[in-house]
Amino acid sequence: MEKQYSALSGYLVLLLELVILILIVFGFVMGMIIPAVVFIPVFILMAIGFTVVDPNQSCVMVLFGAYKGTIKSNGFYWVNPFFVRKKISLRARNFDSETIKVNDKLGNPIMIGLVLVWKVEETYKAAFGVDEYEHFVVVQSEAALRKLAGMYPYDNIEDENAKVTLRDGTEEVNNELEKEIIERLEIAGIHVIEARINHIAYAQEIAQAMLKRQQATAIVAARYKIVEGAVSMVEMALDELSQKEIVDLDEEKKASMVSNLMVVLCGDKDATPIVNTGTLYQ
Repeated sequence: MEKQYSALSGYLVLLLELVILILIVFGFVMGMIIPAVVFIPVFILMAIGFTVVDPNQSCVMVLFGAYKGTIKSNGFYWVNPFFVRKKISLRARNFDSETIKVNDKLGNPIMIGLVLVWKVEETYKAAFGVDEYEHFVVVQSEAALRKLAGMYPYDNIEDENAKVTLRDGTEEVNNELEKEIIERLEIAGIHVIEARINHIAYAQEIAQAMLKRQQATAIVAARYKIVEGAVSMVEMALDELSQKEIVDLDEEKKASMVSNLMVVLCGDKDATPIVNTGTLYQ
């Protein structure tokens, strides 16, 4: 597990370094060569131990294969010069994936992409839990996206019982995607801030066919509404004529009237009326 490392202030050790440098120079000037030469490697080793940690950055310390801790506070420090230091950024980062071709729940090929906002939370896992945690984020995010696409249909044209689709179930789908990515990236100590689908469409080879099918479905739905309204209007017209006794129609005339009204109301072109100047019974 990650643990904090308490490093010495670099400014105090820097002051000590200046004192050692003065002693080295003084030894050469005064002819004390051997003491001066002894202090030189000490001066060099101490200089190697200086490290700077920038804001929102960390420094992982390893001594001969043993993890010693992590410095997360920004500042100027001095650590054991034999430490191997690995800098890991704690800043939030964006991953905007390329659109990939996958199959939805019904097997239709679709193009889908995501945008991920993430940052390193546990430096020990990021440094030693996986190889190249940045590449791990990319691969696992795309794997989670592929799994998500197979859980839902693109739309509900083929599956009318589908309550959630990739196209319409934005919040639920994104929440499921975020949950899946969090589980996959936990091993690397990654904190997922946000995960969202930023592109979704049918694959090019079926896009035109799917578009025509969507248009046909919309036309059928519109026709259904038109016919439903037309039937109501014809029924209302017959009731009004009967109640007000404007004209007495037998069943044949009613059928003819209904036919004409349905043609006028349901036709996709403007009707061309023919005025009958004779009687209704001619």
